[in-house]
Amino acid sequence: MSACVPARAADSDRTERAHPPHSPPPTGSPRPRPRIAGADLSASVAVFLIALPLSLGIALATGAPLQAGLVAAAVGGIVAGRIGGSPLQVSGPAAGLTVVTADLIQHYGWRTTCAITVLAGISQLGLGCLRVARGALAVSPAIVHGMLAGIGVTIAVAQLHIVLGGTPQSSVPDNLLALPAQLANLHPAALSVSLLTLALLLLWPRIPGRPGRVLRTVPAALVAVAGATAAAAAAGLVLPKVDLPSWSNHALAGLPEGPVLGLAAAVLTTTLVCSVQSLLGAVAVDKLVSGRPGPGPVGRSDLDRELLGQGAANIVSGSLGGLPVAGVAVRSSANVKAGAVSRNSTMLHGVLVVIAALLMVPLLELIPLASLAALVMAVGIQMVSLHHIRTVTRHREVLVYAMTTLGVVSLGVLEGVALGIAVAVGVALHRLTRTRITHEEKEGVHHVHVRGQLTFLAVPRLSRALHLVPQGADVIVALDGSFMDHAAYETLQDWQSTHTARGGTVAITGRRAGVRIAEPAALVSGHPPDGSEEAGASDADCRCRPWTAWRNHQCERPRPLPGGDPRPGGTDGTEGADGADGAAAGEPAAVETGGHELRRGISAFQRNTAPLVRGELARLAREGQRPGQLFLTCADSRVVTSMITASGPGDLFVVRNVGNLVPPPGTESGDDSVAAAIEYAVEVLAVRSITVCGHSGCGAMQALLDTEPDGARTPLRRWLRHGLPSLRRMDDGSLPPSRLAGRTPTDAVEQLCLTNVVQQLEHLRAHESVARAMKDGALELHGMYFHVGEAQAYLLTERDEEKVFDRVRSTDLAM
Repeated sequence: MSACVPARAADSDRTERAHPPHSPPPTGSPRPRPRIAGADLSASVAVFLIALPLSLGIALATGAPLQAGLVAAAVGGIVAGRIGGSPLQVSGPAAGLTVVTADLIQHYGWRTTCAITVLAGISQLGLGCLRVARGALAVSPAIVHGMLAGIGVTIAVAQLHIVLGGTPQSSVPDNLLALPAQLANLHPAALSVSLLTLALLLLWPRIPGRPGRVLRTVPAALVAVAGATAAAAAAGLVLPKVDLPSWSNHALAGLPEGPVLGLAAAVLTTTLVCSVQSLLGAVAVDKLVSGRPGPGPVGRSDLDRELLGQGAANIVSGSLGGLPVAGVAVRSSANVKAGAVSRNSTMLHGVLVVIAALLMVPLLELIPLASLAALVMAVGIQMVSLHHIRTVTRHREVLVYAMTTLGVVSLGVLEGVALGIAVAVGVALHRLTRTRITHEEKEGVHHVHVRGQLTFLAVPRLSRALHLVPQGADVIVALDGSFMDHAAYETLQDWQSTHTARGGTVAITGRRAGVRIAEPAALVSGHPPDGSEEAGASDADCRCRPWTAWRNHQCERPRPLPGGDPRPGGTDGTEGADGADGAAAGEPAAVETGGHELRRGISAFQRNTAPLVRGELARLAREGQRPGQLFLTCADSRVVTSMITASGPGDLFVVRNVGNLVPPPGTESGDDSVAAAIEYAVEVLAVRSITVCGHSGCGAMQALLDTEPDGARTPLRRWLRHGLPSLRRMDDGSLPPSRLAGRTPTDAVEQLCLTNVVQQLEHLRAHESVARAMKDGALELHGMYFHVGEAQAYLLTERDEEKVFDRVRSTDLAM
């Protein structure tokens, strides 16, 4: 197994060597003892308190011995926690495996189910060695969410019978048919304990005020089960309770018995559900860790190693008579939120489960089964996530979600997933063949709009639409799909050549590589191009791409000079010595005016971008702006905030000024614009973070360095006085200099740019609204430096009281 583990797998527990790399370790020195961070210790306790009641409840829901849940929790924490590739993911018996395991126990018995768990673990080891972990992520999220929703419905319906004081049936249809009779024969004691459990589970996280913040540190699941148990004991209710037989009678795995094909299908189902749930959980944990403002960085998950760890845990758990093991979302998110920094927290939680299983048996046997059933039923209901339903609806995959859910509920997990995959393939094929092609005329210009993938199946409709365009007309062909096959490409290309040869003009938007794009400018204004120019004559070599706009690129040629030369600067096609010969001679400039560039830019937006963002902007117009952060940066034209932050409409509340300065309170001298924007962003918009972004080659910082004490008090000089504290901070030898990770600043201007970001953050903290929000934990401040020439962003961090700007790499981002 060790040969399958990646040689360079990141291990947060590995300590650095204390001796040079090419010298032997010092002899006689004691081996350092491994240290456990306090954050890991407290996180392990929090996870243990959640895992204990849930493990018992899941074991109850599957019909397995209750010790099996404790065995799986301990093995998942210790084995998967030590070997797995996701340091902060907590593994154990998962609600997503409840239906699968219950079905296996019913058909094959407990000992064979344990053997199936072992075989599934061996299969996971094989998949991990083959390094196919990322292939599991190719499954549509709609199928995964539908599978979990189906399992959640199955769990909730089954546990409802125990909540009402009865016994669940073997399938969802049977449970639904038996429900009226169960409602007619309620067990008041079981129902009251269940309702109390659900009430505590629901209300505990909603306790308001400062006492609530303290009380909420205790997990709601523990409070619910403990409170219901205490109430049942105090009232003297006679109810079925947890029964933990002696460990000496605990059943271990036996040889699998049953039909070979059935056993193979069972192993495949268990492997699939365990693996997909664990891998998706590891990805989710990475996202939680990356968005956590607390402790230092944690290594990202190695998915192949995680598959190996889950396989090893299932082998051990099945051999010891435990339930199947997988990554558990509830415990993993609790581990991250509790501040865990390494895999020690996961392993310690497993050790605590072992201690509880050996020493707390008398306490565990006081828990009513109805309380555990109510807890598991709540977990099942939560697996049907409204957020997931809204997401799949927005992406038009609700049919895949619904069919997967119905398949799991009515047929089983493996059958439901297979049905979901089949429906997803059918939906994909339907989208591939469903292409809408429309033709309309506006102000003398014919518009042919293609929505969807342009394949050979759509060629007849495309040909019909193109032939509706009269000869010599001006045409815009808009392609909104992301794929064009060879047949459609040749049809469009042949028609374009024929139409332009007969005097027409064609502009193709959508930027399909290899498709000739003709002169679009005249079509934008609704007028045909000048007759002296041959439309498209110089545009065959133009290949526009979406990013060319950032280069201030234009597809159109400059207008010809009065002498007939279409090139600026001279008749030989080269510029004069000063680059403006035409203007010097009193001739009209060959380049476009700013007003024309503005009109053309707006026209391009209306034609290409507005149709794509109109729906989102309409939503923002209805709901109002709710930006997540205030972004304060320089007015430099090279710093494009939406581009360097990959943000869109409604994401950023942007303030730009010369030098990205934040005047401290009381020194605005009549200029309250920045302070007003800060107050509005914090108190009205309730932004969660403020970022101050400087950049390389800042002219304001250069002006600060060149400031003369007796210089003229121009508006620019008066504004730049707010940057003088940054200049003084840089010259202060008692403060550690701000620097870039990996290199020193290239010159004094770059050093001042970095120092200025740090100083403006200090000014921000002095504003009353900012200080109040930070004290309440509702606001974070971030420093950022953007190197224009490198197109590289750096984020401010603190290292031993030093202000260091770390490079942000694409590999730093969560998946």
